[in-house]
Amino acid sequence: MNKSQVKFIILRTIANALILGSLAFLSISFYPLIKNEFLFYYRRFRGSEHSVKQTAQPQASKPSLGIPTPTPPPLTVVPKSTDFGIIIEKLGVNAPIVPDVDTSSHKAYMEAMRHGVAHAKGTAKPNEVGNVYLFAHSTLNFWEFGPYATVFTTLHQLNPGDRIVIFYRSKRYDYRVAEKEIVPGFDLMPLTRTSSRRLLTLQTCDPPGTTWRRLIIIAELVRVY
Repeated sequence: MNKSQVKFIILRTIANALILGSLAFLSISFYPLIKNEFLFYYRRFRGSEHSVKQTAQPQASKPSLGIPTPTPPPLTVVPKSTDFGIIIEKLGVNAPIVPDVDTSSHKAYMEAMRHGVAHAKGTAKPNEVGNVYLFAHSTLNFWEFGPYATVFTTLHQLNPGDRIVIFYRSKRYDYRVAEKEIVPGFDLMPLTRTSSRRLLTLQTCDPPGTTWRRLIIIAELVRVY
């Protein structure tokens, strides 16, 4: 075997290794997205129903003499936190919420999202009138951002009527998705909007792992248990 043949074999080996390495990297990067999408369609195939059919006005359940307290629709999972947490059964989301996160501090909100979904400081809490603003990762390089790096990856699968459950101070707040929108990454309107109603806004990246746009889900409070 002459030198040119040896050189060719070495170069081909290096090229093949680079190709295989790139494929492995892409597979690892897209694994959470593919897994979450697969689980979403699997749950839908099984016929799981997580929509709010009625459009009732928000009500708080208060025990009254001779009148039974309404029983909330059952959940299929145990909440990660009843002090402040979110469950979206349709998407398999079950995470604690980190309260009062400073959205102007990159370090603060990146650290908060390592521990769950972040609640924007200055926005309403579930027991208040106004806009409860939550945001979380939908990143591809999940190994850099902790166990909740992909918690909102399938947020785009939510549709009007779907149920979102928030727990706050041991009370349960059921919301109904009203609309969704996509805005530029620099658009602060969804965060700064005010409301005389009790709303919930969810935000994540679109497409996942980028800062080009923001996917916004707006939901209305239906009932408190």
